[in-house]
Amino acid sequence: MKNFLLCVLFVILVASCKINVNKNSNQKNIFVSHVDPFIGTGGHGHTYPGATVPFGMLQVSPDNGISSWDWCSGYHYSDAVVAGFSHLHLSGTGIGDLADILFMPTNKKVDLTIKTTSRDQLPYKSSYSHVNEKAAPGSYQVFLEDSKINVELTSSQRTAYHKYTFTKNDKQSVVVDLGFAINWDKALKTGITIEDQYTISGYRYSTGWAKNQKVFFVAKFSKPISESVLISDKQIITSDKVEGENTSAQLFFDSKKSNELYVKVALSSVSVANAKDNLDGEKSTFDNAKSQASSIWNSALSKIEIETPIDSLKKIFYTAMYHVQIAPVAYSDKNGQFRREDDQIVTAKDHTAYSTLSLWDTFRAENPLLTLLAPDKASDIVNSMLAYYETKKILPVWTLYANETNTMTGYHSIPVIVDAYLKGIKGFDAEKAFVAMKTTMMQDERGLNFYKKYGYIPYNLLDESVTITLEYAYDDWCVAQMAKALGKNEDYEFFLNRSKAYQYLFDPKTGFMRGKSEDGKSWNEPFDPKHSNHREHTDYTEGNAWQHSWFVPHNVEGFISLHGSNEIFAKRLEQLFTESSEITGNNVSADISGLIGQYAHGNEPSHHIAYMFNHAGQPWRTQYWVRHILDTQYNTTPNGLSGNEDCGQMSAWYVFSSMGLYPMNPASAEYEIGSPIFEKATINLEGGKTFVIEAQNVSDKNFYIQSATLNGVEFNQTTITHQQILKGGKLHFIMGSQPNKNWGIKK
Repeated sequence: MKNFLLCVLFVILVASCKINVNKNSNQKNIFVSHVDPFIGTGGHGHTYPGATVPFGMLQVSPDNGISSWDWCSGYHYSDAVVAGFSHLHLSGTGIGDLADILFMPTNKKVDLTIKTTSRDQLPYKSSYSHVNEKAAPGSYQVFLEDSKINVELTSSQRTAYHKYTFTKNDKQSVVVDLGFAINWDKALKTGITIEDQYTISGYRYSTGWAKNQKVFFVAKFSKPISESVLISDKQIITSDKVEGENTSAQLFFDSKKSNELYVKVALSSVSVANAKDNLDGEKSTFDNAKSQASSIWNSALSKIEIETPIDSLKKIFYTAMYHVQIAPVAYSDKNGQFRREDDQIVTAKDHTAYSTLSLWDTFRAENPLLTLLAPDKASDIVNSMLAYYETKKILPVWTLYANETNTMTGYHSIPVIVDAYLKGIKGFDAEKAFVAMKTTMMQDERGLNFYKKYGYIPYNLLDESVTITLEYAYDDWCVAQMAKALGKNEDYEFFLNRSKAYQYLFDPKTGFMRGKSEDGKSWNEPFDPKHSNHREHTDYTEGNAWQHSWFVPHNVEGFISLHGSNEIFAKRLEQLFTESSEITGNNVSADISGLIGQYAHGNEPSHHIAYMFNHAGQPWRTQYWVRHILDTQYNTTPNGLSGNEDCGQMSAWYVFSSMGLYPMNPASAEYEIGSPIFEKATINLEGGKTFVIEAQNVSDKNFYIQSATLNGVEFNQTTITHQQILKGGKLHFIMGSQPNKNWGIKK
């Protein structure tokens, strides 16, 4: 009987262990299961569905082969044709480049000597259906209907993995097309070498948005190459090595033993030798890489845990968390080397160098969010920007593959650096960073000569003068804060005084920021605050006066005083959201999207505006409009983003705002309080600490804050500091359906 009882207890113990193992197994990928990479691939989201890892060097993803604005990432959900799978992609930008090193499996011999002017003429293209397409963090799969080939993709930090499953007894072949290009990109010089029966290597030099882009690659196949055809500028070359402006190859493999063909591809900006060094070792398999990518993503997504009974909110939130950790991308090789714009090869020491810095967008919320999610990446990004500074002695504006594209306005490396420093992030030279910031803001390029001479930029001397002036004023304020922190009082006073430049452009009669002539008196006439003219003969960048008159995040109180009172300011701010959504003009910027009145959530200049009610003594208006934006501008469809994702900024707004926080002044090391949408959000901090945000009674109608406590003590203010969050603790809100107009108005 004793033995029987022992056996029963043993069986129960084993069973309970099995239950726990299964439970843990189910919990293992709980975060990745909420992500849908197809969100943002429709509309103007400009995201891609392919495989990458957090901040990975490679983004292996399908390319439709269309050159058009909504195909900037290479892919748009409305399409049903795939040209191939390339290894570099941009997430959510407004300009098309990359799509380098295209691979495409096929089951027939194709003629690569045919001159093509559109994707319809590509001999290797195939149709596909979304019914036979899947995407998850770190992996992608699609069935090619024309060739009956199943394609699966995954990636590690520096190696892409392809798995092609052919129909039994079909011809097995892969096309490599280095001349393939979309949008602004154009190949200048390319080359392919068949190194041995399993390996090819090569390079692709191109111009486009990045004027000097050099990509080297190596690819290893799981089967020996049985036959090859190499093409240079549409001519067959009988050699194992081919060079030209446009080169391509068709490789054939034995189909008898297996229907599957595996390929591993690694890239480098430096050399084929470095690409080989970046390639994962022989023991690394497709299945292992796919599992590891999913695990890495799950860990990255677990930095914030939310609790809500609404599944769609989980999907939107964790897809946003996914998108904010796609860019910037690793640029330095495994050995630390990378190529600068001037072709010098330098080495990133004690950090990873990053590229794809969409700073006009990401300085607002994406970079501040990374100080919570990935502080080690924040310091690496700063070091990357300081390395770019060494090339031209000016901090970067928008860098792609180490090329300065000078896209958009301002020098918003500066707030990113100051934000990191004021939050206590280590790992970069603060004195060197200050010199870089000061030098950048004291040079004469991009309108700074006018800014220094007049105190603002006159509209008759430079387009987009209002936006540029306001952004330079903010950058100046950021330099001043860094100077103050480093004890440089003279610099502090100088840049703080210059940061008041916004005062020159405020028109008290209309309440708008307006273009002013160099005479210091005359406004740009005629004036229509709804008028938009895209990027030329305009005072505003990708917008109008309604959208660009609010960018004074560094001195909201001073800005309000220009309006005359809190009441006047709040009334004008409310009108922004309730005004008709008509945009006038013959060349309206397509970036003006996601309209709520004249507020345009689809473009970044609007992102901070709803939080300004907090400073005008009406935080309940912030709570109302933030919740309205959360509810109307994001959804779970491919059209789930109201504008370009812009390398994570559109999603970073959602991540912050859905928790009830937002960095309205992104270099202040403070967050505004908005309207939390989840019952509970737990931020998992460094060192095992947690910061919990609870919203008791929250619902689609209960979005007004009634009261709050921080660690059990009454909390009656609309800001919280980064340092308060880092200490850990609990911010508890009680929510209701009617505004409490007494909460949050105390100074």
